[in-house]
Amino acid sequence: MSEGRAGSGAESDEPVADAVFRPVRAGNAFEETVERLLAAIKLGVVARGERFPAERDLAVRLGVSRITLREAIRALQESGYVESRRGRFGGTFVTYIPPRPSRDEVRRQLRAMGGELEDLFTFRQVLEVGAAVRLAAAGLTPGQEQTLLARLAEADDATIDDYRRRDTAFHLTIAELTGSASLTAALAETRMKLNELLDAMPMLAKNLEHSRVQHIAIVDAIRDRDPEAARTAVTEHVDGTTALLRAFLG
Repeated sequence: MSEGRAGSGAESDEPVADAVFRPVRAGNAFEETVERLLAAIKLGVVARGERFPAERDLAVRLGVSRITLREAIRALQESGYVESRRGRFGGTFVTYIPPRPSRDEVRRQLRAMGGELEDLFTFRQVLEVGAAVRLAAAGLTPGQEQTLLARLAEADDATIDDYRRRDTAFHLTIAELTGSASLTAALAETRMKLNELLDAMPMLAKNLEHSRVQHIAIVDAIRDRDPEAARTAVTEHVDGTTALLRAFLG
């Protein structure tokens, strides 16, 4: 992936970027800004080697001063998530490499979560099923359909190493297309937690192909304006991920 691409993740996944680069809430603007930038990194909105949007534009989207944004970027740089480069092709580039904990470490983490893990599964299912059902009931505009098909194609063409990022973009796009900022923000936070668990597990080609088939079923149901088919397709897809994590505990 070229390091000269300016914000390529944020630009190509614009609906997903909107879910992350939204105005911070009232409170501690610095902490909120750090959280937004971290979410963009961990969800792959801006992938490793890619550049964040220009500081001026990013400050406007987040609704913070450039001073606050610079302080947040400096904090992430000190923690090893990004680096700042000067010059014509400069900017803030992501350097973060997700950790790869051992199988035993992940098992301990899953067991420690206890009821919180079940809550995560349930909340994710409600959010993702609800988003797809709502979108199927409302129908897609031509532009929305084009966006959803683009995210489907990107997930379908993704390599194993890049699949998690593209899968996340696909699901967040469904939420974003409902027009509910609250729904999309909640799903983005949930997916970030889920991805931290899934990233520790090997991505098998068979599972990836099964997931691709399910993605197509979800999109077909939404395009056909069939809420019940959308409910069934998303439930099957989400249940598969839940079963995979539960099996990992065994």
